[in-house]
Amino acid sequence: MREVSSIHVGQAGIQIGNSCWELYLNEHGLSPDGRIVAGSPSENDDGFSTFFSETGSGKYVPRSIYVDLEPNVVDEVRTGTYRSLFHPETLVTGKEDAANNYARGHYTVGKELIDQTLDRVRKLADACSGLQGFFVFHSFGGGTGSGFGSLLLERLAQDYGKKAKLEFSVYPAPMMSSSVVEPYNSVLTTHTTLENSDCSFMVDNEAIYDICKRNLGIVAPGYSNLNRLIAQVVSSITASLRFDGSLNVDLNEFQTNLVPFPRIHFPLATYAPIISAEKAFHESNSVAEMTYSSFEKGNQMVKCDPRDGKFMACCLLYRGDVVPKDVNSAVAAIKTKRTIQFVDWCPTGFKIGICNEPPALVPGGDLAKVSRSLCMLANTTAIAAAWSRLDRKFDLLYSKRAFVHWFVGEGMEEGEFSEAREDLAALEKDYEEVGLDSVGPEDEMEPEEY
Repeated sequence: MREVSSIHVGQAGIQIGNSCWELYLNEHGLSPDGRIVAGSPSENDDGFSTFFSETGSGKYVPRSIYVDLEPNVVDEVRTGTYRSLFHPETLVTGKEDAANNYARGHYTVGKELIDQTLDRVRKLADACSGLQGFFVFHSFGGGTGSGFGSLLLERLAQDYGKKAKLEFSVYPAPMMSSSVVEPYNSVLTTHTTLENSDCSFMVDNEAIYDICKRNLGIVAPGYSNLNRLIAQVVSSITASLRFDGSLNVDLNEFQTNLVPFPRIHFPLATYAPIISAEKAFHESNSVAEMTYSSFEKGNQMVKCDPRDGKFMACCLLYRGDVVPKDVNSAVAAIKTKRTIQFVDWCPTGFKIGICNEPPALVPGGDLAKVSRSLCMLANTTAIAAAWSRLDRKFDLLYSKRAFVHWFVGEGMEEGEFSEAREDLAALEKDYEEVGLDSVGPEDEMEPEEY
């Protein structure tokens, strides 16, 4: 048994959660109230115990917690299609929201809700026979997602230090923003969670908007369109825990293969094939084709150009009817490409997982039903561009001390801003150094004279 607990924080986390649970139910053949649909393949398979716990009456309850500082978003879940799926105690809400303010989520309003939330987490953890780790879904830009999310990760690191803690973070998009103080919240939350999270998968709304418009032909994508795409990535990451496969990947294996240094833990996620039902008939969707397209920037979940950076490690997670022979030849072909460069201290660079279960089709979803798919998680130095964009915006705001009084008024010290900014500057520097070529014996610096 390798259970995973999901914690969804704030509006973004909860809405992504809704799409994820909708997908899991479809993958495992469960009805919206958590019962096995007769005739579904999961009748004799217990793979979904990773995400669901069984009750005495044969109903399956998600191992998840929804937490928000205001009740509106969770109330939609309480009255929606899946109202009888979730355990009412795992839907935790406060009375007043964090108002897009990191300090409110982390210090004032968040402090009141953290003990209740951790109590629920402990109950979930106690019900597991072999808890593998936590997935924390939150946004960097909002108040609850950033402030409360980082507070929660801090406390999880204290209580469950050895367990894997993976984040799925909605990163502020380069050109669009849902709040003015996004740069502040993002820099502060990154600084606080950098030490407490093992691996963080970033997605940015603009990159996914572009995918929806370009690949799926959706003229005006809504959040549910975006979230269903993210849900496919999340599902691919855990598919090998839930289904059989010829090459299984464990959560701990990801981190071992993707995180070369503790601070450099922001892999770039890409997903392929992303095609609409109309185009699906005209595509061969071979393993080689999927592998190529996962290295194109059109399929990435964060806006950055992979050709500008170097890869440290890639994790290729295949699903469906994929044979190792095809994978090996596709990877060999990728290695010969000039545009895909690996850092010279990491010669092999590829970790491969193959899961036999093809991706599920969500009724009313945008993606075509395909026989195989690929989710690539790549640790590349190109993602540093995303951090430098964010830092620039932070500097523009902070040079005028704009909006700072709202944060200080909630009991935060102004020194925390500059401390967080220095930490991110160091992160950018880390990425820069990782991408540099190794020093040969003849280039080594002379020992300094004292």
